[in-house]
Amino acid sequence: MPSLSISGGIRNSMLTFLSNRILQSVTVLFGVTIVCFIVFQYLGDPALTIVGEDATDEQLEEVRVSLGLYDPLYVQYGKFITRVVRGEFGNSFITGTPALPIVLERIPATLELALSAMFIATVMALIIGIYAAMRPKASLSKIAMLFTLGGISLPTFLTGILLIYVFSISLQMLPPFGRGELVKLTDWWSTGFLTWDGIKHLFMPAVTLGLFQLAMSTRVVRGEMQEVLLLDYIRTARAKGLSEWQVTLRHALKNALIPFVTMVGLQLGNVIAFAMVVETVFQWPGMGLLIIDSITQNDQPVVVTYIMVIAVMFVFINFTVDLLYCVLNPRIVYER
Repeated sequence: MPSLSISGGIRNSMLTFLSNRILQSVTVLFGVTIVCFIVFQYLGDPALTIVGEDATDEQLEEVRVSLGLYDPLYVQYGKFITRVVRGEFGNSFITGTPALPIVLERIPATLELALSAMFIATVMALIIGIYAAMRPKASLSKIAMLFTLGGISLPTFLTGILLIYVFSISLQMLPPFGRGELVKLTDWWSTGFLTWDGIKHLFMPAVTLGLFQLAMSTRVVRGEMQEVLLLDYIRTARAKGLSEWQVTLRHALKNALIPFVTMVGLQLGNVIAFAMVVETVFQWPGMGLLIIDSITQNDQPVVVTYIMVIAVMFVFINFTVDLLYCVLNPRIVYER
């Protein structure tokens, strides 16, 4: 009976935790729809964008009426959120085609760039951070920490320009822009991972995008590892005769990873959302470059669709991070 009671308590705690996170996610998405609606209202006159500057007043009025711009705001918002729930964001003012497919077809390029950047940043941060924590006085550790300071300080666009100058103009080793040769996997997903030309095109944008995350993650890993290595159970492990690497990788790393996992998850969302700078510098055909062009052309449906898609990605990533956080530290379920 006690074991059944304990297992039931664990299950109830987990269900409560998941329910709270799902409710928070829905609330966030609802808040984003309000922001999107406000953006749609004040980004500019959609009728003028649709019919052009040479249109007559009668034509403008006709388009405004058809769009429901004269309806009360609560009516407009009701219609807007109904369309959002159905996945309908209207047609692009520029192409006249549905906005959602326009944004979705750019997702593969942005995801490949973001995941590559985060892979480089995460792997290198773990290697450099662990070594710097174990050998804080070593010359390589000091050089690595100096490098991370530079990575935090340099603006992303400047890093991209410098890489283009060095590897594309001076050394002529890597292409300066574009996505390169692609392999089509599905009707809407093409990848550059399967071609050497695609990988060469991906290298500089991924390094540029991941450099800031690499610098931040390295400092977090180093700081957490140094703190964990001073704890009593680490001294006990050393007293048992375990090697320094066994103590670090088998005992200290798991506890040090808890804040690191959270930060990586949040950084992944930021990388996806703010990849527009790198995509603009390297003319990478992802969502970031699309949103810049859409804002310039006042293509409101595409802008709103982009915001909603990014919001869904953020919510999903944060929800996944919460689950991983509970796996690494099960006490979180009971403390919240």
